[in-house]
Amino acid sequence: MNAVVILLVGVVILVLGYLFYGKWLAEQWGVEPNRTTPAHELEDGNDYVPAKAPVLMGHHFSSIAGAGPINGPIQAAVFGWVPVMLWVLIGGIFFGAMHDFGALFASVRNKGQSIGEVIATSIGSRAKKLFIIFSYLTLILVVAAFASIVANTFKATYDEAGVLDKAASAANASTAMISVLFIVIAIIFGLMVYRRNASLAVSTIIGVAAIVACMAIGLNFHPIYLDGNTWMIIVGIYIAIASVTPVWILLQPRDYLSSFLLYGMMIVAVVGIVGAHPALEIPAFTGFVDKATAGAGTSLGSLFPALFVTIACGAISGFHSLVGSGTTAKQLDKEGDAKPIAYGGMLIECALALISLCAVGYIWKDYVPGGVTNPTQVFATGISRMCAAIPFLKGAESVIYAMLILAVSAFCLTSLDTATRLARYMFQEFWLEPGQTYKDVTGIKKTLTNPYVATIITVVLGIALGMTGYSNIWPLFGAANQLLAALGLLAVAAWLGKMGRNNKMFLFPMAFMLVVTIVSLCQTIMTNFKNATAAGAVGTGWMWTRAGIAVLLVILAVVLAIEGIQTLTKQKK
Repeated sequence: MNAVVILLVGVVILVLGYLFYGKWLAEQWGVEPNRTTPAHELEDGNDYVPAKAPVLMGHHFSSIAGAGPINGPIQAAVFGWVPVMLWVLIGGIFFGAMHDFGALFASVRNKGQSIGEVIATSIGSRAKKLFIIFSYLTLILVVAAFASIVANTFKATYDEAGVLDKAASAANASTAMISVLFIVIAIIFGLMVYRRNASLAVSTIIGVAAIVACMAIGLNFHPIYLDGNTWMIIVGIYIAIASVTPVWILLQPRDYLSSFLLYGMMIVAVVGIVGAHPALEIPAFTGFVDKATAGAGTSLGSLFPALFVTIACGAISGFHSLVGSGTTAKQLDKEGDAKPIAYGGMLIECALALISLCAVGYIWKDYVPGGVTNPTQVFATGISRMCAAIPFLKGAESVIYAMLILAVSAFCLTSLDTATRLARYMFQEFWLEPGQTYKDVTGIKKTLTNPYVATIITVVLGIALGMTGYSNIWPLFGAANQLLAALGLLAVAAWLGKMGRNNKMFLFPMAFMLVVTIVSLCQTIMTNFKNATAAGAVGTGWMWTRAGIAVLLVILAVVLAIEGIQTLTKQKK
């Protein structure tokens, strides 16, 4: 199959989905384009701050994207390009984009509060508590993983004698320097746009030029060489500050400017795909069971449920509902912006997933035997080679490769401090009744819901886990994330039903994702039980831990599903 055909057909279908299905959803739910939003009603200069649509799109897209729509499709490509493309398109239009749009809309109509609060008002307080506990623990795992990834991207390399190897550390030091300079540029951008009322268009042009300058400086001047643990502590301090800093001074501008890296990365990829228009080596369908040939890695198992758990951000991801109802809802300028930002943002992610599929398909002969296995490297290698096949880009392969790697790495930091802020919101909301804020409570609740206290607890837990054993439970994240998506769909369906609006479009996606999650978790339980009880097994403690957590997640899914179904049944009656 030709890469251009995959990309062109996919993009056309995604655009049609936005124009027709997205419009229909807005009509069914009663979206009012010019309705006043919580960003104006509750504006506090810190969390509730109205943002111009392009700026908020930048924040939302940067936060939900990361490496997810790159990793998932590349890993799931072992089943062939047809299953991946079908799930990205069907899942993106009818599952993921609807999920993101619904979560943002429901949050906006509930004072910008999280999906947990939406559950409290539509299902019950017990369901809210369970959902928030699960979401908070998931976010702690995200903070731990992304903090570790960022620290490893920045850290210096030392030889066996403990002597710094500057040559081997240069790439990481460059990334660290560029990231630090980028934060400074973002703060200046925020001050100019929101305090000096500078033109957004002019500021954007200057900001993008500054990003290019940051890259040039970082690649040639990078004096910071620190070990991994030191970077973990520095990252922890940074995310603690970023979590309580007013969104207009760091979160909004940094994510907005970061989005141009992603847009640029996608433009370069499209140029490579169209310019090279290669015939991809990847089979259309390899079978219902992964034979563990691709990447010389561990088998993903059977197509169901592996395909639907592995491809998350490129089709549907529970993390998106936390972003939409956590930070985005508090910055939405007008209700009409919800569709392009949430529904449209998800479909752009789907397009990136299709680009990733083209990248792995182009270097399939290297990927299958294990020559190039890391998804980020697969993406950068595939796209840079396609670009190098174009006459006017010959010789630019190494430069394009380095820029693509840098762009993907930048989004780990973006998702990291968004996840920290979201976890802080969740921790605060756990102790509050519907409609309350931390200013309304007294005693120990007032202390626990204080933004600074909630942030410190969150950061300490996340960084501590990141420096110890997060990797041992990270394999559960895929199923946990998709369970979060199922619960997000359930929450919005119950809320729409309470409002007397059409919620039938949520029922099949919700049921499907619940089944996918439960089957995946049951497989995890059986696999870890079998491995832990095998003769001569090593590391059985973590096997039992993974199995135990998976059991708890299944119980959580069943309990919340029962309560949600009971609510939906009563609403129908």
